[in-house]
Amino acid sequence: MKVNLNSDLGESYGAWTMGDDAAMLGIVGSANVACGFHGGDWLVMRNTVLEAKKNGVSIGAHPSYPDLQGFGRRPMDITGVEAEALLAYQVGALQGIANLAGYQVTHVKPHGAINNKACVDRALADALARGSAGAGRDLIFLAPTGSALVAAGQAAGLKVAEEVFADRNYDDDGNLVKRGHPQAMVHDPEESLRNVLRMVKEQVLVSISGKRIPAKVDSICVHGDGPSAVAMAQHLRAGLKAAGVQLVTLPEMLA
Repeated sequence: MKVNLNSDLGESYGAWTMGDDAAMLGIVGSANVACGFHGGDWLVMRNTVLEAKKNGVSIGAHPSYPDLQGFGRRPMDITGVEAEALLAYQVGALQGIANLAGYQVTHVKPHGAINNKACVDRALADALARGSAGAGRDLIFLAPTGSALVAAGQAAGLKVAEEVFADRNYDDDGNLVKRGHPQAMVHDPEESLRNVLRMVKEQVLVSISGKRIPAKVDSICVHGDGPSAVAMAQHLRAGLKAAGVQLVTLPEMLA
């Protein structure tokens, strides 16, 4: 049994620091690097890539709506053509930085509001898949399990990895509970580990109402921007390894 553990990183900006990327990059197998549109800048991207390379962590682009003030979590209404170009533009920025650092971008994972909308909006999902394919057909498309993004990536002929979240709860449709809901987040590391082990071993999600939803689990995300992110990630890594689960990079997961 094997799985990938990933985190959204490189979200600091200028003099403003978000999370503890150095610590997280010593724990996870893959990093989703912000590309400057919801967080991150050229120096933050460079430093994140170099730290990932030092730790043998695979890297992916984490493109978003152009929404620095809202951290990419505010909905926007854009056309398919805009979405396609928006994604390819941000992937290209990280590819340039990675080339400078002598490293390689191996996956793409949309961020925040654009990701949430594309999970249920097939037209937007198709546009993002086209943008990823345009940036590189060998890039892995990392998408929430069972979502329209998974179907779009597969239809575009991309390698698709299906993702679940360690620190979020699910509704009866298999989507993330909206952040404004009191049960949106999972803060207790033990509860998170129980959920993750069930997801990995049984390939199933359990909603907040108790509904069991079949789910393919290739990768587990633990967000890097919370105050307890490092402790949560450490607990998950230790718990998964103790359960006999091998932790691998995303390219290794799909090899």
